[in-house]
Amino acid sequence: MRSDRVKQGAERAPHRSLFKAMGYTDEEIKKPLIGIVNAQNEIVPGHIHLDTIAEAVKTGVLMAGGTPIEFPAIAVCDGIAMGHIGMHYSLASRELIADSVEVMAMAHGFDGLVMIPNCDKVVPGMLMAAARLNIPTIFISGGPMLAGKAYDNDISLTTMFEAVGAVKAGKMTEEELYCYEESACPSCGSCSGMFTANSMNCLTEVLGMGLPGNGTVPAVYAERVRMAKTAGMAVMKLIQEDIKPKDIMTEKAFENALTVDMALGCSTNSMLHLPAIAYETGMILQLELANEISARTPNLCKLSPAGHHHIEDLYAAGGVQAVMKELTKKNLLHLDLPTVTGKTVGDNIKNAVNRNPEVIRPIENPYSEIGGIAVLKGNLAPDGCVVKRSAVAEQMLRHRGPVRVFESEEAVIKAIYEGHIHKGEVVIIRYEGPKGGPGMREMLSPTSALAGMGLDKDVALITDGRFSGATRGASIGHVSPEAAEGGPIAFVQEGDMISIDILAGTIQLEVSDEELQHRKSTWTAPLPKIQTGYLARYAKLVTSASTGAVLKP
Repeated sequence: MRSDRVKQGAERAPHRSLFKAMGYTDEEIKKPLIGIVNAQNEIVPGHIHLDTIAEAVKTGVLMAGGTPIEFPAIAVCDGIAMGHIGMHYSLASRELIADSVEVMAMAHGFDGLVMIPNCDKVVPGMLMAAARLNIPTIFISGGPMLAGKAYDNDISLTTMFEAVGAVKAGKMTEEELYCYEESACPSCGSCSGMFTANSMNCLTEVLGMGLPGNGTVPAVYAERVRMAKTAGMAVMKLIQEDIKPKDIMTEKAFENALTVDMALGCSTNSMLHLPAIAYETGMILQLELANEISARTPNLCKLSPAGHHHIEDLYAAGGVQAVMKELTKKNLLHLDLPTVTGKTVGDNIKNAVNRNPEVIRPIENPYSEIGGIAVLKGNLAPDGCVVKRSAVAEQMLRHRGPVRVFESEEAVIKAIYEGHIHKGEVVIIRYEGPKGGPGMREMLSPTSALAGMGLDKDVALITDGRFSGATRGASIGHVSPEAAEGGPIAFVQEGDMISIDILAGTIQLEVSDEELQHRKSTWTAPLPKIQTGYLARYAKLVTSASTGAVLKP
C-alpha cells in the first residue's frame, strides 16, 4: 500500500505514535488510508453543506474496509467575489487548490482520495491535483442548488445580476428587486443554471471521475447523500484494482467531455479548465479541437442562462447520462473507456432514458446542429477567444460595429449605468487577462447590466478576461494573447470597426497590419495592478488563456 511509507516497520513507530495521538487504533492504521478532501466552509453556498457529504463518504469508506481521514481545501464563491477586488483571486485559487491537495497527499501517504468540491475553481483544481498525483481517486460534488421562484417565474443568481441593470434602467422597482433577492437562491448547492460550477461537475461525470448523477442530483436530495456513501465504497474498489486518474482521463475521455460540453452548452470557462486538467495528465488540449467537435455535435440543451430550464430540470429529464445516450445515436462518444464505477462509459449509460424531450432535445431535433461553444480567431485574437454560442441571440451571431475601449471592468460598468453605451457598439474590456488582471476576472456585472437594460441583443462585449457561466449575449472572452502581453487587443482604439462572425469562427479588427505595427511600436506595457502577495507571484508565472492559464513550469 502507498501508505506503508508512513506506517510500516519498526522505523515507522514514531509515525504510528502520531496517528495514535489522534485516536487511531492499530486496526485503523493497518487499513488503507483514504484522504477525504473536503472543501466545506461557511462563505460559499455550494459548500456550506459539504460536512454532510463528507460524513456520508466516511461511512462508505468504513463499510468497504478503509480508514477515512479528512482534510480541508479552500473555496471561493465567485458570486460573492464578483465585481470587486475579490474576483482577482478566483481563477488564481485553482492553482492553490491543486497545489495544496498535492502537498497533503504526498506528505501523508494516502492510498486513495475522495474529492468533495462543488463550485467554480474547486472542481478543476481538484481534477488537476488528481491527474498530477495519479493515485486512485473519485469525485463526489455537493450538487446543484434548486431554482428560485418569484412572480411565478423560475429564477437563479443570473436573474439577480440582470435585475440590478433593470433597476438602473427604471424597468424594475427596488421592492421587486428585494423580492428577487429573497427568492433567487432558495437552498444550498452550486447556483442552479449551467454556470461554471455545474458545467464542471457535469464534465467530471463525463470524464469518468464522478459517479453517474454527480453533476445533476440536487444538493438537498437524499440521493446525494446515498451517492456520497457509494463514492466512499467505490474508492476502495479503485484501490483494489489500482485504477488511477490517468487510466480514466485519457485523450478520448477529454474528447467525450468536449462533446457533451457542446451538447449541454456549458460555461465558456470549461475552455480554460479542460486544457489545464489535460496539461496535468501530460496532454496538450488545443482550442481548435473544440470547433472540430462542435461542428459535428448538436446542441441539445438550453439551460439557464441560455434558456429557462435549470439543473434540477436536467436531473429530472435523465441527467448527463441521458444526454450522452442521445449522442450515441450518432456515434459521437467513445463508449469503451473506464470510469470510477469500475464499468465503461457504455455500461454506465446503457439504461439511461430521456424523460423530457423539452429539456433534452432528441438528437433528431436539436436546438442547433452545431455545439454550444465556439472558438473564434482573427487578427484581434491570433491565439483564439471563446463565446457561449448557445446563449447568443440569433441577430448577434454576426455583428459589425464601432469600438468603445475600456481599460477595466469598473470603467465599463460605470459607462453602462450612465447610459454611455449605445446599440450597435462593440465594447472592449482589456487588461483583465490572466497576467493583466491579474487573475482574469469574471465579468458578470457588465454583461448582466446590458441584459437588464435590454442591450444584450444589440451590443457585443470582448475581453481578454473571462465571462461568468451565468452570462448570456455576445460576450466574447479569453482573447489571446492578452493586452498585458502585447496582444493586438492592446492596440485597439476608440472608433475602430470590429467584425464578428460566430458562425464562421472569425473575429477581425478592421485595421491594417501596418497600422497595428505602428501602434505597437509606441506601446508600453503597464505596471501590474497588484504588486504584492500571491497575485504578484501568480502574474509572473501564469500563461495565456489559450493554454488554460496554467502556471509556467
